[in-house]
Amino acid sequence: MNSIERVTMALNHQEPDRVPVYPLINSVSMQTMGINYEEWSKDVDKCAECIIRATDEIGVDCICTLIDLSVEAADWGQKVVYSPINAAHPDMDDRLIKSADDYDMIEVLDPTKTPRMSEHIELARKLYEARGQEKSIVGFVFGPLGVLSMMRGQEQMFYDMIKCPDKMNQALRNVTETLKRFAQELIKAGCHAIMFDTLYSSKTILSPKMWDKVEGPLVQELAEAVREAGAMVMVHNCGEGLYMKQQIERMHPVAFSLDHFPPDCTTMEEMKEKYGDQTTFIGMIEPGDLLASSEDQIREECRRQIDALGKGGGFILATGCEYPSALNFDMAKLIVNEAETYGKYDK
Repeated sequence: MNSIERVTMALNHQEPDRVPVYPLINSVSMQTMGINYEEWSKDVDKCAECIIRATDEIGVDCICTLIDLSVEAADWGQKVVYSPINAAHPDMDDRLIKSADDYDMIEVLDPTKTPRMSEHIELARKLYEARGQEKSIVGFVFGPLGVLSMMRGQEQMFYDMIKCPDKMNQALRNVTETLKRFAQELIKAGCHAIMFDTLYSSKTILSPKMWDKVEGPLVQELAEAVREAGAMVMVHNCGEGLYMKQQIERMHPVAFSLDHFPPDCTTMEEMKEKYGDQTTFIGMIEPGDLLASSEDQIREECRRQIDALGKGGGFILATGCEYPSALNFDMAKLIVNEAETYGKYDK
């Protein structure tokens, strides 16, 4: 059984030969070519080669196109700060949207003609051509509120939700239409699924009612567009108390990449019981633990999660967010080994 067959069975809540595994090895892949973060982020050929090499060396079952959370915002003109050692991020001292009137600048874009989204589409194409017959290719797209916050700033955006919702909501509509086109182009390039990062759908940021009112209809529209284009919908949310119930109702994702429990669950067993027949869980190894824990502790955690979430399929063993770029591959290989040995369904 190859990786794509294994993942497909898990997503269909069937038991393949073993638990699929993907410890979100994105930026850490730059180590395969000895390049830095800035070069990895800007050179699509080197980025693709790094991800392919790391995929093969570590033996993961999926490939995700995550680069950083500034990809979309940069194409509206948001100034981005690049660093050799950290992920690219918006210039927090020079936001594109400086006042409520600046929301009018946010028009619908053609992602095939913009600098970063077009390169992201090309990255997806290269990854599909290299490994798309064997591995699931998952396109990563930041959600509408996330993209807008990159250009406005989180605190000010929340203020605008109350003070000038009409201006902000029109910008969100245009962002959503652009993201719809972006997702469709990623699917044309070969992505089997689109994973939307719904950063603000968690109790540490917005109330469930406010999130559902502001972003819920937009992500529902995005999910429907992805399915109409013939691909699967996935969600990534590594926030504490993520609104799984509301997001499932809006998006009906085949998989949910997560780091923490939803607010109505306190154990993995409870989460499996409540939501295990509605979505596949991707997670939930805490990336920070990989920096601080021993190999035995991580091995024990992998087994605990396989026992709690693996029965009947519907589980992909993974980190709850991106694998730390400062680590070597050892912990990633350990996680894969646990899936290959302890995660066997016929043991």
